[in-house]
Amino acid sequence: MNFKAALVTLTLGLAAAQPALAGYDKPYIGEIKKYKAKYEDTFVRLARDNSLGYVELRAANPEADPWIPGEGRELILPSRHILPDAPREGVVINLPEMRMFAYVNGDEAPASFSIGIGREGLETPIGTTTVARKMEGPIWRPTPRMREEDPTLKESVGPGPDNPMGTHALYLGWSQYAIHGTDKPFGIGRRVSSGCIRLYPEDIITLYNMIPVGTKVTVVNQPLKLAWIGDELYLEAHTDIAQAIQMEETGQITRQKLTEADLKQITKAAGEYQDRVDWAAVRNAIRDRNGYPVMIARRPSSGVSEAKPHEEPKAEPVPEEEIKAVEEHADKEQEPEQVQEPAAQEEPAQTDGDSEEKEAAYNDGGKNSTVNP
Repeated sequence: MNFKAALVTLTLGLAAAQPALAGYDKPYIGEIKKYKAKYEDTFVRLARDNSLGYVELRAANPEADPWIPGEGRELILPSRHILPDAPREGVVINLPEMRMFAYVNGDEAPASFSIGIGREGLETPIGTTTVARKMEGPIWRPTPRMREEDPTLKESVGPGPDNPMGTHALYLGWSQYAIHGTDKPFGIGRRVSSGCIRLYPEDIITLYNMIPVGTKVTVVNQPLKLAWIGDELYLEAHTDIAQAIQMEETGQITRQKLTEADLKQITKAAGEYQDRVDWAAVRNAIRDRNGYPVMIARRPSSGVSEAKPHEEPKAEPVPEEEIKAVEEHADKEQEPEQVQEPAAQEEPAQTDGDSEEKEAAYNDGGKNSTVNP
């Protein structure tokens, strides 16, 4: 075999050895499920058993009592999720829906986990970073601020059932933040942390084993997500970050109106089929924020369609009064709370005044890590 032939053979062999990375080509994962409650069910237990968060389960079932849903009551398990509008690589976190998507399965669906995020005043930052390092059995050291607020806190908590960081931690390039487990799993799907991202104890182990150091992490703030699934356009509306606490406590939020930003996002997604949008369905989704996809338009079928013909919504143009109302209220509407993005890609906004202490502890290799759990 001459040199040229050998080179071609080697090149073909190397190409064959590389996996085909076609990427996941659907705009969503999962399916909506219905469940008949048992006498002993609570939303806390059902959320964990079904990889959901407390707030998203409450939003999907606003009329049900979260502590005593009632024997035989039919509940919606919102297990279908439109993927966030973000690069499909590494880890993507959408704060309003309190959910993480890990694109680690090649052309298979991304792994998805419910998460807990930063509470009011200690928000989880938005932006892009990486997994800087990982640790099994992290040691948690509360900051001076935390100990001032609660003098009973120990100086440090080692591995064990009382560690607020749980059993595993993935430290981010943002030095005072990490993705970690928790000793209080009922807080998943809520705004409960000091800025870090919490997972169920079983989920953090799964994530820890699948995510290598250096993985890209993108955090976004997208209360509304839209996608065409076949010939149907779906809208998935979540509470914004500020509304999450209200939804958690009451199962409802202050009535929301369609804003100019919402209108632009929806018409952009609808594209040439704007005249087929069911604006009544849109208004209901924006008002209720149930957190699961609802159909708002259908384009003319190009062939096979899963939808039944009689389900086709009435085609409506964008109502003039809707646009007028948007214009009148745009300045008055409260926009979704925006967490200040990091000043630089790897330096998030400071939220609690403990940055120098936290960074020093972080840079000691993890033995004295001080992070916001």
